[in-house]
Amino acid sequence: MNGTPDDAAQRELALHEGLRGYPCEIFQFDPRIRAGWLSDRYFVRTANTLRHAGCDPVVTMQVFAKRRGVLAGVYEAVRLLQTQLAPGFDFAELQIDTLLEGDTINRGGDEDWEPVMHVTGRYGGFAHLETPLLGVLARRSLVASNTRTVVDAARGKPIIFMAPRHDDWRVQTPDGYAAQVGGAASVSSDAAGAWWGARGVGTMPHAMIAAFNGDTVAATLAFARYLRDEEPDVQVMSLVDYDNDSVETSLAVARAVRAEFGDGVLTGVRVDTSERLIDQSLIGDPQVWGRAKLTGVNAYLVRKMRAALDAEGFHYVGIVVSGGFTPDKIRHFEKEGVPTTAYGVGSSLLGHSRGDTGLLTDFDFTADLVRVDGKEEGKVGRTYRDNPRLVRLDWARADAAGSA
Repeated sequence: MNGTPDDAAQRELALHEGLRGYPCEIFQFDPRIRAGWLSDRYFVRTANTLRHAGCDPVVTMQVFAKRRGVLAGVYEAVRLLQTQLAPGFDFAELQIDTLLEGDTINRGGDEDWEPVMHVTGRYGGFAHLETPLLGVLARRSLVASNTRTVVDAARGKPIIFMAPRHDDWRVQTPDGYAAQVGGAASVSSDAAGAWWGARGVGTMPHAMIAAFNGDTVAATLAFARYLRDEEPDVQVMSLVDYDNDSVETSLAVARAVRAEFGDGVLTGVRVDTSERLIDQSLIGDPQVWGRAKLTGVNAYLVRKMRAALDAEGFHYVGIVVSGGFTPDKIRHFEKEGVPTTAYGVGSSLLGHSRGDTGLLTDFDFTADLVRVDGKEEGKVGRTYRDNPRLVRLDWARADAAGSA
């Protein structure tokens, strides 16, 4: 989902078509949201105080972020408002103006504070939803923004979202969805692809090789036999750094697969060398030894693997790299023309980075009431701001396939 339309009519169409693909039930909202159990308590007490005072104001809540990035979580936020209003309130009374899923926000810089959503309606109905709504937008936009940064660095090569192991299992599905909004080509678990209909991809873990007594060739052949019998649509790819001799292991695997199945069956090898190790193929190599940093997955290793595979006719075997890949490292690989096929990226997409260029560690959203009963009303410095990019939601069009 790398790019959204600028034309107003196309933006309106994109919002409603997108929403119809994400009906309410897909999000499986916790029913306790409606009661305010997952909300900051002061919002619940605000709604209770208004009710106790006999007040029922119509307000406009304005949502914005303080940094540049990719907006994600719009569909989820809309469906949250649709299904989790306080009892006695009708979602059809809400007026929602929103940016699109995948829009770049604050395009002029972090100081823009561009409104991404206006929600207008009786405040008692949605006061308790500010907390979960902002949380949805914050997490989804963080993952989407980091993924877009990595995707842009890769210059069109596929990015595999390999982050599920780096956080609580309960966020796998929404994180995988947000990565897709940011442009990820695939995800590593079925859960991460659930909202957009994708299955998890992957080669093999080191654990599979260990289970075959550390024999990468035996593990790969067994894996290939399984795939051909049980999952014929899945490509055969081998993990080749188990013995820290990726060049020789790649060749041994490619030869064995070709001998049993023929050319073209092994589509790729993946190298995931630890940042603490130097691959055996580079140790003592006079062309690079003592002249460059050789730990982990580096350009010299990938080029050596490529040359070795090509020399034996394995041009069709791609090289996927993973392990510590950040936008900076990917940009360097691409600038130098390192012959990679795809990049596997994990924890950095979730904000677990060390200040790498372009990666975010947070993406907070803020909401303010800026109108009350039709009049301007808000905290100093937080006034109503128009945004011509906002699209007015038409509930009837959004609900053609997404009723509560």
